[in-house]
Amino acid sequence: MYPGEYTLIGTELSFFTRKLEAQLRFQRIPWRYQFKTEARREALETKAGTHFIPLLSTPDRWLLQDTISIGPFLHERFSETPVIPNTPLQRSLCFILEDALNHWLGRVCVHSRWCYPDNVAWVGPRFGANISLDRSIDTPFSDEELAQLSPIGPAMNEGFGQNACAVNGVGAEQAAAVQADFQDMLDVLSSHLRQHPFLLGNRPCLADFALAGASKAHFITDPEPKSWLGQYEAMLTQYTESFFTDDVIEAGAWCDDDKLPDTVASIVNYFARTYFVSSSANIAAGLAGEKFYEYDIGYGVTRARTARRLNQARLHVKDELNLVNAAQDPSVRTLLEQTGILSYYLQ
Repeated sequence: MYPGEYTLIGTELSFFTRKLEAQLRFQRIPWRYQFKTEARREALETKAGTHFIPLLSTPDRWLLQDTISIGPFLHERFSETPVIPNTPLQRSLCFILEDALNHWLGRVCVHSRWCYPDNVAWVGPRFGANISLDRSIDTPFSDEELAQLSPIGPAMNEGFGQNACAVNGVGAEQAAAVQADFQDMLDVLSSHLRQHPFLLGNRPCLADFALAGASKAHFITDPEPKSWLGQYEAMLTQYTESFFTDDVIEAGAWCDDDKLPDTVASIVNYFARTYFVSSSANIAAGLAGEKFYEYDIGYGVTRARTARRLNQARLHVKDELNLVNAAQDPSVRTLLEQTGILSYYLQ
């Protein structure tokens, strides 16, 4: 491994850029930001072979993309600060919750950002700060800069935002359903985080970085989803900001004897009746060659476009479960078998 500094390439309002930033900070990896500006865009996309962010440039001149693979890569390289447990139940939950949070929160992120005109107007100049001015969103704007950057939000909404909402089945007509489900999730998370600092207990794992990333880029930053937090705002803000500090992030160890906090079961059950209902329908439709799928998690039927990435993510988690022989582990089976989650991954 080459010593030196890692470069995080992306934007501050990006869920997955912030997810990776949270991991870099927790593992105390030497790193710096490089915003993906318009001036850099073509060269970066040519080198990386993708327009997606984030990218991670390593001291050994690798340019990596996709946090699902970058997370374990950094865990192995900086093993003195582990972020993936070794034991079957904890390791299984680490990857399962990361998968669920990566994909289920993405719906809320695009809906809350692009389906509300005031939010679109607010995020535009902040994107502009990164991609046009090459500076942080935290730097105050002049009146002239706000006027210059104000067209960016509507242009991004027209070019990307509305289509992202339509593809995910979370357009403006789904506002009540998205917000109701988001409140359900916050209630479950609050019951857990009132007693435990991180998802698996006293130490963060890959799944925490996903939750913190979505919250930092969207839920505690954009004015629209922030207005939905209500009684949960202090909880989610405290949890999220604990990752985005220049100080050493205080963390203990995962529970002994491969135990989990009792409140993790409620988080698992929440995703069993939401994400896994949707993703099962998505994968079945995709494998059948259908372009769209439908699901109902209690707020009416949602129709969305099938996505190959969900099955790819499922297979990634399946490999991790097989590494620890999760199907034969009594604790894993007790927590996951009745929910259908274990068979979802191992089918």
